[in-house]
Order: sequence, then structure tokens, then C-alpha cells
Amino acid sequence: MFSRQACYRLARLAARYPPRRTLATAPSDHVNIIEVGPRDGLQNEKQTIPLETKIELVERLTETGVRTIEAGSFVSPKWTPQMANSSEILEHILQRPPPSAHPITYQFLAPNAKGLDNLLSVYNKSSSTQKRAPSNAPPTPPPSPGAEQTQSPQIDLSIFTAATETFTRKNTNCSIAESLERFQPIMASAKSQNIRIRAYISVVLGCPYEGPDVDPHKVAELAVSLLEMGADEISVADTTGMGTAPKTATLLKTLASAGVNSEDMALHFHDTYGMALVNSVVALEHGIRTFDSAVAGLGGCPYSPGATGNVATEDLVYLFESLGLRTGVDLGKMAEVGEWISEQLSRRTESRAGKAFLARARAKSKE
Repeated sequence: MFSRQACYRLARLAARYPPRRTLATAPSDHVNIIEVGPRDGLQNEKQTIPLETKIELVERLTETGVRTIEAGSFVSPKWTPQMANSSEILEHILQRPPPSAHPITYQFLAPNAKGLDNLLSVYNKSSSTQKRAPSNAPPTPPPSPGAEQTQSPQIDLSIFTAATETFTRKNTNCSIAESLERFQPIMASAKSQNIRIRAYISVVLGCPYEGPDVDPHKVAELAVSLLEMGADEISVADTTGMGTAPKTATLLKTLASAGVNSEDMALHFHDTYGMALVNSVVALEHGIRTFDSAVAGLGGCPYSPGATGNVATEDLVYLFESLGLRTGVDLGKMAEVGEWISEQLSRRTESRAGKAFLARARAKSKE
């Protein structure tokens, strides 16, 4: 039987010469929301955000029903100063996991060897110093049904490259090919510690430097290469928000023809031109069931001038639930988190669904 990586090696040819074939949609009615607000949502903020605020944001999000939170980034503070205290966030999560009704996966970006070394230093130190109950300690009583409890967190590694050479060089100071070479030892090291790997491909539907027409076959070949190297999931990112419904459909058909399975992909939309929800529906129709989003529509990209925030988590949840799909996310709690973090940043939430939900809830409370 072929391994998963072997199958993607065979798919490499298909990425270059994609055949015509029928696209099957996923039968699942559950949609997985990856909350990227604490990392992708905050990284472009100019004002200094206190560590306590970042940790509180993570803790509040664990109460909303999301199962995956992108919590920080081990990158150079010179280039992304807002992420300078990600090691403290990881240490807090490992030593004092926020209580939740279900296990939470926390993702941290580490795009180079130094970043991974810093992540693993905190990860291994915290793992080795966690307190164990003495052998004569009384057994812990079982939790009440539905009660929140402390769950052992899972830590995932995220890496990133891009679909255009110019953006890759601006973002990582290397070519696409060089970025893949850099990833090999990083991925091998993470795999040796049983850490799952998520790989971002940026600017798949438009580049701020090379324009709106990014070759979908190049994206597909890059996705196949990353999966072949051992990535567990590919987040295909419309970093500039230039994507349209037809371009999104073409990209997803090309990825499917290259042998990239829908369950191995996530879609990451920015709402610069107001197309994120439309493109999300297109992705649903092509079998995608994992989506990145940021509470209150936080975000932007320091290497994509003019790009606005991520699609708001509240808006995605409302959309998917209105279509009869299940997200497991409490829209009311998420809207409250969106309003809270927006107040901390001295702005208004960008989520239309969040604002509408809270306005209705307040009107009802006055009746």
C-alpha cells in the first residue's frame, strides 16, 4: 500500500499536466474553523498590545467552541515586533492550559530553523517541568457533564511560502525553491517530536507585486510538494483579497485535478474587496470543510499593502450555520470576544454578524 507521501509524489506529474475529471464534494456537514486572530489578526497592529491582553484573547476564544487557535509566531521581532512575546504565550498555554469543554490545538508559526529552535526550547522545557501528581494523591473526581475542564493542549507548527517569486523574496528573503529547501530540516525536526505541520501558501489569488493573475497550476504543484515533504495540511491563502468566485473555482478545480484532497486543505480568505464570504461558499461547493478566520475581522499583512483583515469568524459561523452546516462555535460568545478585543484595540469590530447579534441581544434584554 502506498504511503500518503508516495501518493503525492505520483501526483506531482498531475500538477504539471492536470487531467479533466469530475470534482467530488465532501459529504460532511461539519465545518472546522481555524481561529487565527491572536497571530494573523494581531501581527500587523502598530500599537503595542500587552502580553496579558494576548493571553486573555486566547483564553476567551477557548470558551467559544473553536478547536484550533493560531496563538503566536516565532519570527524575528525586528520584522514582526507584535509577535515578540510568543514564547511567553506558548509557555502559558503549556503550563496553565485554559479550561475548555474539549481539547484545543494551538498553532504557532515558525518559518525558519531559528524560529523552530526557539519554539522547541519552550515546548520541551515546559513539557519536562510540568508537575505530576504524587503517587499517593487521591484520585481526581470525574467532571460534571458539560463542565469545562483542563485539557492537555496539542501544539502544531505552521510554516509559510508563497505562490509568486516576488512575494516570497519580500516576505522571506529567498526564492520559492529555497524556501522549500529550508523547510526540509524544519519539518523533519518537528515530525521527530510528533508535531503536526501546517503549511501556508500565500497570494494564491493575487499578488501585490505581480498582479491578480497567479498561475493556479503553480499553486497546485507547490501544494503537492509540501504534502510530499510531510505537511499535514495546506492553508491556501488569498492574502490580498483579490480572489473572485470564478478564480476561486478554477484554483480549487486545479488543486483537485493535481490530486490534492479537499480534506488536506484549508481556505484562508481576506476581505479586502468584500468577496471573502462569496469565495467561502464556492469553496464549500468544492468540498472544502476547513476555513481560517479571525474574530472581529482582525488582520492584514505587512507585506501586502492595502490588504484588510481576515474574514470575520462571526460572519463565517453565521453563514455556515444558515446553510445547515455545523461549526460547534457559539456565535454569541464569539461576538462578545470580538467586541472585547476591538475595544482593547480602540476600534470597532469589522464583523457584521457580530454587531447585529449583539444589537439584537441588547434590544431583547431591554424588553
